[in-house]
Amino acid sequence: MNGAESLIRTAIENGLEVCFANPGTTEMHLVAALDEVPGMRGVLALFEGVVTGAADGYGRMADKPAMTLLHLGPGFANGIANLHNARRAQTPILNLIGHHATWQRNYDPPLNTDVEMLAAPVSAWQRTCASAAHLSRDVADALVACRRHAGRIATLVVPADVQWDEAPERIEHAGSGAGAHVADDTVERIAGLLRTGGEAPTMLLLGARALRESGLRAAARIARATGARLVCETFPARLERGPDLPALERLPYFPEQAVSFLDGIHRLVLVGAREPVAFFGYRDGPSRLTPEAVELEVLAGRDENAERALGALADALEAPETGSARELTPVAAPRGGLDPAGVAQAIVAAMPENAIVVDEGVTAAGAFYPVARNAPAHTYLTLTGGAIGWGMPCGVGAAIACPERKVVVLEGDGSGLYTNQALWTMAREGLDVVTVVFANDAYRILQIELQRAGVSQPGPQSLALTDLSRPAVDWHALGKAFGVETRPAKTAEDLHAALGGALAAGGPQLVVAEVR
Repeated sequence: MNGAESLIRTAIENGLEVCFANPGTTEMHLVAALDEVPGMRGVLALFEGVVTGAADGYGRMADKPAMTLLHLGPGFANGIANLHNARRAQTPILNLIGHHATWQRNYDPPLNTDVEMLAAPVSAWQRTCASAAHLSRDVADALVACRRHAGRIATLVVPADVQWDEAPERIEHAGSGAGAHVADDTVERIAGLLRTGGEAPTMLLLGARALRESGLRAAARIARATGARLVCETFPARLERGPDLPALERLPYFPEQAVSFLDGIHRLVLVGAREPVAFFGYRDGPSRLTPEAVELEVLAGRDENAERALGALADALEAPETGSARELTPVAAPRGGLDPAGVAQAIVAAMPENAIVVDEGVTAAGAFYPVARNAPAHTYLTLTGGAIGWGMPCGVGAAIACPERKVVVLEGDGSGLYTNQALWTMAREGLDVVTVVFANDAYRILQIELQRAGVSQPGPQSLALTDLSRPAVDWHALGKAFGVETRPAKTAEDLHAALGGALAAGGPQLVVAEVR
């Protein structure tokens, strides 16, 4: 058994099932090992940003890591943006980066880079393998790091000679990880604060695993017992939604709206969420969004078991278990143009039960969240780190993690052009993903930000750098080139009909919504 086979055997023995890959010369022994050691599904992507974004989507939905296989430092660098998003989402991922043979690296060949330096900003744990004899242990250590707390990114650099050298038959086993428990006295202290209340309400800001089903049910008990408002982060990694779960308010994106939203509350309790800060700094604008008069408390930090903490708090408050499902207001098939309201209505009216919605729709899908409170039960994934080009790759990973569920990707055209190669992987793997591209031929969010920056009359160069219409991208031709059936939509009625047809057809589908 060589080192590559030892690595793959160890990964499989420790529960890994999928390897998203864009390999090169220094990974050929790892590629061959996928045949020699059965049990790992290899999924090829045509760009490393698709590899890492797919691993993010898979990890969010499977609650366990996928493996990525990347080619040296330049290949890893191509995937860093979506690893940034995955780090912010606390997604478990095991990165494998092939490298030159240890003696070859000393000669500084053309593809040589300081890959360890590149990996550091997006990796909670990293190591460069020293020998095939230690490779199984290295993989097991990496997986322990992946599973720590809510989820982490671990990066293992594997020189080519370590892959081809002989390795011992011994396979190491990694332990399972979990979020640290919140101390009982913290739960009791927060319960005491909620019991005393105040003239103004308390708000619970939920993030991370507090947004899973058990956490939401416990949060609903707390709200019923205390009158606390339930709010989710602006960009949740994974939020469960449906009539049996509380309809959470969402913290607004723009800072002045968020400050107004938080104004008037007495206390803000963080549960798996970070303290809210502005996404960007604006002239004379705030960075910290919590008003000074608001008391800030932490029930569970990002690395603590927020679900368990909410359950313990509900029990400490003796909050009743009883609760009834919300009555949904039926969303009718829409009519008219494709403005954000029409887009949201069309999507929600067509959504099937138990769908996974991946939202990188930016401005065109801005109305989706409030309208979708009346959608059937679904899982909602968002862009946690702001690095665009995540939506379609995330849909690939989510579909592989949950093949029995429909995946609907809401994608801006500017964002989608970063990683449109994901359509090819959807076609190759036969994935049940419907991608809705909002083709407005512009970076519309940047046009909004120009206005917010005080540029009320942008000049021709400013406009040119936010415009995608010269020439306009032919998404129908692009979908066809990648092997994905496409459907046009110019009105809200068109979009609803196209979604219905795409969902019924199964397999990868592309709906091009012209929201100009």
